[in-house]
Amino acid sequence: MSLKQQIDQQLTQLASSPGDKHELSIAVAGGHLECQLTAIDSMSCSFRLLEFQTSKLAGASVQQLKELSEALSKRLSYLLEPIGIVEADDEQCVVQMRSNPPQRDDDGTSYYELLLRTGGTISLCRYTKNRGDARQTVPALVTREVLARLATDFVDAVA
Repeated sequence: MSLKQQIDQQLTQLASSPGDKHELSIAVAGGHLECQLTAIDSMSCSFRLLEFQTSKLAGASVQQLKELSEALSKRLSYLLEPIGIVEADDEQCVVQMRSNPPQRDDDGTSYYELLLRTGGTISLCRYTKNRGDARQTVPALVTREVLARLATDFVDAVA
């Protein structure tokens, strides 16, 4: 069964479960995919965190993470805003990517943040920052197809 099919199957099962917090969890070749979902319907879902954990990045250097982030930046062109590298931390061995430019409106700014960490984690969240307030994680609303595509792109990027 393909990753897209596994995601769709789990989303269908989770959608029939009570509550507004669901955990999608799939073992894939080379790692493990997890998604903290806040809503699911027949066509879309919203998530607080999409994370792929893989041993393939266990000893990755910052330069390797930068190269991977550049490849992901090109792949993830279907999100609301394009994503680009903001910072690479040599000490922590982390590359941070964000929407560039972020979405702006009268109330503030919203953006995606993608982190690549040595040790093996690729994670994606959406944040909002209203004027005068600290940033907050907000659910990212995507179609089921986009969620499956994100997951596939994370897995394929390190293959």
